[in-house]
Amino acid sequence: MMPIRVCRHLTSIGCAASVALATLALPVQARVARIVVDDVQPLASAPGQSLAYEQISGRAFGELDPSDPLNAIIQDIELGKDADGKVRYTASFVLTRPVNLQQASGLMWHDVPNRGTPITIAVAERNFGDIGLASAWQGDNSAFDANNGTAIRPTMLVGGRHFLQVPIARNPDGSAITGNVFGRIVNRAGPDSQRLLVQSNPLPYLPATLDTTQARLVTRTGELQDGTAIGEAVLPSTDWAWARCSAADPFPGTPDPTQICVKGGFEASKLYMVTFKAKDPYVLGVGFAAWRDVGWWFKNALADDAGTPNPVARRVTHSIARGNSQSGNYLRGWLHLGFNQAESRAQVHDGLWPIIAGRRIALNFRWAQPDGVLELYQAGSEGPQWWAKFPDTVRGLPPAGILDRCDASKTCPKVIEHFGSAEVWALKLTPEWVGTDARTDIPLPKNVRRYYIASSSHGGGAGGFDTSLPGAGLPGSGPNCPGNNFGTGVLPANPVPHTQTVNALRVHFRHWVMNGTLPPDSVYPTLNGKKGDGTKSSAGANVPDLVAANKAAMGFPTIPGLRATAPEPDFIMPVLDYDWGPGFDYTDASGVPTNAPPPVRQVIKMLVPRVDADGNEVGGVPNVLTDAPLGTYLGWNITAGGARPFHQGQICNYVGGMVPFAKTKAERVASGDPRLSLEERYRDHAGYVAAVRRAAAHAVARGFLLPADADGLVSAAEASLVLK
Repeated sequence: MMPIRVCRHLTSIGCAASVALATLALPVQARVARIVVDDVQPLASAPGQSLAYEQISGRAFGELDPSDPLNAIIQDIELGKDADGKVRYTASFVLTRPVNLQQASGLMWHDVPNRGTPITIAVAERNFGDIGLASAWQGDNSAFDANNGTAIRPTMLVGGRHFLQVPIARNPDGSAITGNVFGRIVNRAGPDSQRLLVQSNPLPYLPATLDTTQARLVTRTGELQDGTAIGEAVLPSTDWAWARCSAADPFPGTPDPTQICVKGGFEASKLYMVTFKAKDPYVLGVGFAAWRDVGWWFKNALADDAGTPNPVARRVTHSIARGNSQSGNYLRGWLHLGFNQAESRAQVHDGLWPIIAGRRIALNFRWAQPDGVLELYQAGSEGPQWWAKFPDTVRGLPPAGILDRCDASKTCPKVIEHFGSAEVWALKLTPEWVGTDARTDIPLPKNVRRYYIASSSHGGGAGGFDTSLPGAGLPGSGPNCPGNNFGTGVLPANPVPHTQTVNALRVHFRHWVMNGTLPPDSVYPTLNGKKGDGTKSSAGANVPDLVAANKAAMGFPTIPGLRATAPEPDFIMPVLDYDWGPGFDYTDASGVPTNAPPPVRQVIKMLVPRVDADGNEVGGVPNVLTDAPLGTYLGWNITAGGARPFHQGQICNYVGGMVPFAKTKAERVASGDPRLSLEERYRDHAGYVAAVRRAAAHAVARGFLLPADADGLVSAAEASLVLK
């Protein structure tokens, strides 16, 4: 613990005065009661960084009152109490601050770690003098001891992953809670035992017994996007074991509750799914309250109960919550359940930025698996995914919206959300825009801005221009498809970047939160033929930019190298309406699911953006690489076979691909390519640079590109090999 070191840059009233004031006005609500600083290090200066920064790593020890209505919504919170009736947690945090706190801007970015990954605020944010806080939320981020299956939790975060220690729910008599859980193994082969994974992390729940007669293991030779299982067969309980095994230690191996051993070994062409009775569910919803309370403490507190000072006391005037992908989904669920209201009933964060995230995290129910990315049987699309109150007639749910609770408490933040095409095709985005019946554009509230980066992959690609050129920077093989050992893509990676757009959105968001300056109007594809800024679709009045997910409706061209029918009608990953059982609350995605795995009740209709003659999407914000294209940029890719054949021919989870344009007219005619060649479009290298310059100027004028980034893109185009 290092209170003297942390105090040295506090405000002019001095460390001692800060502690004295804090002890005079300690809050009475459940709160962060204590912090421990484990490490203070200078942050290495990055290129272009103008201010010196340091990072403070530590742990926050909090306690919650289960009877407080703001906490009572947490599933099983009453079953996680200590003897004194409080629920306690320990959360790691990393604080990034200017060494000279007089240079602090007043803005704090509160980041949500993605699967525990450490986060450092960007160089641009450091140059502003912003403060960065990252704190833990995911209570199932733990490793298992392979020898006995017990959880291993770190005591601090110093170069490792963020962690949150939450209670395990117990019955009122102290006995273990059990329930049905399932896990899957895919694209694995050979005699070695395998772990049950969710995305790339171990399934967080252990079996109540190693008796395989009390579980069920099935194999499948295939699965369709609508949840239909192909070639399912039950593996006899005598032919598998909860055990660690290998060629040197063959079946039945050494007992181990974290691994599956199969007699004769695994076959890569089959998926293995085990349903079993698990024990000891974590009270994972505590992660919502812990992240709330740590953010509130660093924004507002002077010191903890023991007098340890807040390292940024009196230096935070505004704060923006931010999360990327899984972490952005977390923020949407966090806000929906009312956690932007502190126990003092005041608003926690002024802004909320869920990035490439169009659903709500599946966290606040018993046996939740929040690492999931919406592969088959993974929760996360239940209930309203849209902001404003809107009916869900297809699933028979009452009108609701993410902002309902913060509207009622007057604690709604300003919201910016942005997406790419991969979120549409693989991460089940468009019901957020048009509801489950896909008939109406859901109006955006005034405090929400939405921006769509058309024809881009999840989080954007590598950027640049040679990255689209065969024989130059275009990869010769496809990218890895994220997920549980999913496979690789047939097409090379989509390079369309998000970086420059995000740089502009960051500036707009700061001004909106700190000064009230409105950002650009929303821009995204719609059903009514209008862009978010009220202008007409590129195809004219009443021509929808959202259409059915098939080649004919999209107007997708027939491109050499793609199947003639691509993208197929069943290519998109749809929202599936699961039957989780009678104990599940579908609006809040809370409760106790009892069906494992859940039956599919119906498939929700999905829409996608219309495309132009090149196959590139319409309806997005200005982006230089798609406004001066070098190929067809896709939010989807096709899974290859090889050593991981199970998903062969299907959408490659949430990775994008591209098909470059031919260089000359003769080349495209010879291959039957309907898309104009590079020479037909731009004539020569100078012509392409001119097209980039025009596209950059347009994006700057619309507010989606900073002038410095525009200059950088033009310089990169000049240095590129396009038509050289």
